[in-house]
Amino acid sequence: MKALITGVTGFAGSFLAENLISAGYEVSGTYLNDNSVNNVSAISDKLTLHKVDLQNALEVNELIKNLKPDYVFHLAALTSPAESFKNPSEFINNNIDVEINLLEAVRMNDLKPRILIVSSGETYGNVKAEDLPIDEATPMMPVNPYAVSKIAQDRLGYQYFVAYKIPIIIIRPFNHIGPKQSPDFVVSSFAKKIAEIESGKMEPVLKVGNLSAKRDFTDVKDMVDAYRLILEKGEPGEAYNAGSGKSTEIKEVLDTLLSFSEKQITVEVDDSLLRPIDVEDLVCDNSKIKDATGWEPKIPLEQTLREVLDYWRGQ
Repeated sequence: MKALITGVTGFAGSFLAENLISAGYEVSGTYLNDNSVNNVSAISDKLTLHKVDLQNALEVNELIKNLKPDYVFHLAALTSPAESFKNPSEFINNNIDVEINLLEAVRMNDLKPRILIVSSGETYGNVKAEDLPIDEATPMMPVNPYAVSKIAQDRLGYQYFVAYKIPIIIIRPFNHIGPKQSPDFVVSSFAKKIAEIESGKMEPVLKVGNLSAKRDFTDVKDMVDAYRLILEKGEPGEAYNAGSGKSTEIKEVLDTLLSFSEKQITVEVDDSLLRPIDVEDLVCDNSKIKDATGWEPKIPLEQTLREVLDYWRGQ
C-alpha cells in the first residue's frame, strides 16, 4: 500500500514514516525546508521524498496525480500555539490553504484514498473542570490562533467527506513529545536549556512560563501508532481523540527533567514567556479510539522525558 505523509521531515512525520515502513507500507513524503531532511536520514533509503510547497495548488495537484496514494496522512502545518499569537494570520491562512490544496487535488483527480486529517486537542480550549476528561462531543472553545486553524482543518475534512464521499478520518492528538521536537514546545524547551546549562553554554538559571497548567502527554512513537491504526480501522467521517488519559502539571514535568541532571539549576518565572491566555487543564478521554483500534499508550512519561533530555545533550 502506498502512503503519503505531508510534512514527513517534521517531528511527528519522521516518526510516522518509521512506523509505516516497519508496517510494510511504501512511503512517500513532502517537505519544504532542506534543513529538516536530517530528521529522516536514518530511513532515507526506504523513503521517497518530494520537495513541494503545499501552498502551491499546482504543485500539490501534480504530486497527487502522479503518486495516486492509497493512504494520506496530512501532518504538514504550522504547529506552535505560543508562536501563533505572534502571527495569527500566517498560522490560520497557511494551515487552511495547504489542506484545501491537498483535498482539492484528491477531488479533481477523482481519487478516493483514505485520508487522515491531524487536528489537535488544542481545539477544545477552555474546558470546564466538570467536563473533564475531554471526549469528542466536547464543545470547541479555542484560546489561540493555532487552535482556530486546527478547527478549520478538522471541519474541512468532515465537509469533504460529506460532500465528495472521500474517506476522511480526523484525529485530535493531545500533547505528544519526544526527541527531535522543536524547542518552541515546553518539554523540548526545558530539556534544551538544561542540556545547555550542563555543557556550560548557559548560566544555571532556567526561565519558565506558566508551570501550573496541566497537559496530557504521550510519547510521539505511541501517537504515530495511533495515526496508523485509526486510518486503517477508523470510520470515515468520524473524529477520534488520542492521548494518555492522564494530565500532568508542567511543574512536575520540569522537576522530573531537573532530577536527571547533577547541576544545581535555579528556576525563575519570566513574564515574557506567559501566553495572553492559557488553559488550566487538558486531559483526553481516549475510549473511542481504544474501542475502534485497541490502541493505548505504552511508553511511560519518565522514559520519554529522559530520551528528550538525552537527545538535546547530543546536539
